[in-house]
Amino acid sequence: MLKNRAALPRLDYLLAFEVAAELESFAAAAKQLNVSETAVSRKIRLLEQHYKCALFVRGHRSVTLTEQGRKLLNGITPALKTLERVSAGMLSERGRSTVRMAATNSVASLWLMPRLRKFRQANRNVTISLLASDLDSECLSEDVDLAILRGDGEWPGYDAKLLFGETVYPVCAPGYLDNHINIKSVDELTSHALIEVSNNHTEWLNWQTWLSSKGADPDSVRHSTYVNTYPLAIQAAIDGLGIALGWGHLVDHHLRAGSLVRPLRTEHVRTQSGYYLLQKRDERRRAESDVVIRWLLQESAERTRYAAE
Repeated sequence: MLKNRAALPRLDYLLAFEVAAELESFAAAAKQLNVSETAVSRKIRLLEQHYKCALFVRGHRSVTLTEQGRKLLNGITPALKTLERVSAGMLSERGRSTVRMAATNSVASLWLMPRLRKFRQANRNVTISLLASDLDSECLSEDVDLAILRGDGEWPGYDAKLLFGETVYPVCAPGYLDNHINIKSVDELTSHALIEVSNNHTEWLNWQTWLSSKGADPDSVRHSTYVNTYPLAIQAAIDGLGIALGWGHLVDHHLRAGSLVRPLRTEHVRTQSGYYLLQKRDERRRAESDVVIRWLLQESAERTRYAAE
C-alpha cells in the first residue's frame, strides 16, 4: 500500500511532461495528446509547482529539460511503460469472453475438438472452455453456459436445438478389413473382434442392441476389447484391434481421412434420439454465448445427411 500518496502528482501531468520531454516541444506534445498547447503548458506548470522546481528551459519554439527534469524523466519512464503494459493486458483480457461448454466425451473429443481451431480463428474475442463428461449432472451444472447431450430433445428448464441425429454403423481400420475380407453380412460380425464401451448409460446403443435391431443373434457376440469411453473405442478401432460402432458425424472425419472404413457399406441403425445443444431457459442471454450458438448451428447445417433406414 502506498504510504505517501501526497507525494504523487496527477497522472495526466506526468503524461504531458513525458511526451513534451521526448518531443522537446509543448506544441508537438499537444498535437500528439490531442489537447491544446495551453493545456499542456498548464499541466507542466502545475507539475513544476508540485515539485517546486523548473523542469524545462523554455525556448522560442522548443523546450529542453533541466537537470531536475532529466532526473524525473529517467525515473518515471520505466514506471509509465509498466503501467501501459499492465493496462493493455487488462484491456485485452477484458476483450476476451469465455463460454463454458460441456459435452459428452464422444462429442467433445470427436466433434468439437476438430472444429475449435476454426472457431478460434474466426472469433478472437471469445474463448470456449470445454468440459468433457459422460455424467449429465456435470454437463448441466450451474457453471455451464451451453451443453451438448444425447436425448429426445426434452430437458426441463432448457431450450434444445438439434445438432445432428443418431445413425450408427460398424467401423474398422482398413488394415483390419484387409485381413478379414469375408465380412459380407451382419451375422458374420458376431464372429469378429468387437470393441465395446462399458458405461452407465444403458440407453446408449451397444453391440447387443445394435445387432438385435438388425435381426442378428446378440448372444453370439465375441467381444475382444472393453473401454470406458467412446473416443477410446474409436482409437482402438483405428489401431486395428477390431470393429467398433461408429456414430455418424462423430466419425465422419476419420472416414474422410481413411483411418476408418465401413465394412458393411449400407448397414446402419437410425434411432429417434439425437445430439442437442442445450441452454438454460429464461437465463439472461450473453452475447458471447450467442456467438457460439450461431457457430454450432452453422456447423450443424453443413453436416453429412444420413437417410433414415
